[in-house]
Amino acid sequence: MSPFVRGGAEELADHLCAHLNNTPGVQAELLRIPFAWEPFERLPQEILFNRMLRLQNVDRMIALKFPAYFIPHETKVFWLLHQYRQAYDLSERGQSNIPGTARGEEVLGLIRRSDNEAFSSAHKIFANSEVTRKRLKSYNGFDAEVLMPPLNHPELFENRGDDGYLFAGGRINAGKRQHLLVEAMGLVRSTAKLIIAGPPDTPQDAERLLEIVQRLNLQGRVVLDFGYHPTSRIAEYVNHATACAYLPVDEDSVGYVTMEAIAASKPVITLSDSGGILQLVRNRETGYVPEPNVDAIARSIDALLLKPSRSARMGRAAKSLWDSLGVRWPNTINKLLS
Repeated sequence: MSPFVRGGAEELADHLCAHLNNTPGVQAELLRIPFAWEPFERLPQEILFNRMLRLQNVDRMIALKFPAYFIPHETKVFWLLHQYRQAYDLSERGQSNIPGTARGEEVLGLIRRSDNEAFSSAHKIFANSEVTRKRLKSYNGFDAEVLMPPLNHPELFENRGDDGYLFAGGRINAGKRQHLLVEAMGLVRSTAKLIIAGPPDTPQDAERLLEIVQRLNLQGRVVLDFGYHPTSRIAEYVNHATACAYLPVDEDSVGYVTMEAIAASKPVITLSDSGGILQLVRNRETGYVPEPNVDAIARSIDALLLKPSRSARMGRAAKSLWDSLGVRWPNTINKLLS
């Protein structure tokens, strides 16, 4: 964990622990280990630190993320949320904090060897999405069973009407690309509003959105509700929206934002390079999947906001798809304990 940063992985870990403790005969503890990835030279120390930890009086370890999954245990089940992608696909894209220097190559090699050693000792490997599974197979040669995270508090999310706005929830940063949504609002033909709600990772992330709103004179049409919000407040935003949007770069999972929207029978706008979300968002069936440019996003917003009947039909199709997958906590716990 990174201190003071909370996202989908933290939500999943909390709920996993709670559901394990609600299972007869099971006691669970959540172990959160501080981690920092800068400077890159400290990454070998992070790996070593976790390798030196020992879990006493523990029958099974469920490992979620790098580098905590290096903690040794004889019955270690991986529910892989993501690896340290800067040593894999992000390195190939030139988006890694590990430089192409001699020392950088040493660190990158160490991460990959350490990963392979850890995966080879696994009792079982699950991946949170098909994207994560394929990445693991491609780079490390290990296969995994896809085990999608269930939705937390599904009872809160239901379609309660259409108040004529597009909602985008979740953490706010460059990788989630809320700025593209705001830019697109300057081009749409509809008079609909955009509501963005979530915590900015940095002050600069908030300032970027505020600057776009001012520059395009969108003060009356774009609402920026910064900060952490209880699930009940997010549910109110989702339940009354016409549609929802989530535009991350190559997301590992389908994302809670997507699951919440679909559980409430709302179609979702995402992008062609948004990764795991594409398991649920199918272009012109359960939402829209434009290319990652402002013009295309604006057209997708208009396609949903100008035609509420189309939006409602796609939302129902999305809910039907989600229900057909049977992603529920009891099934998930049975898998992890099998």
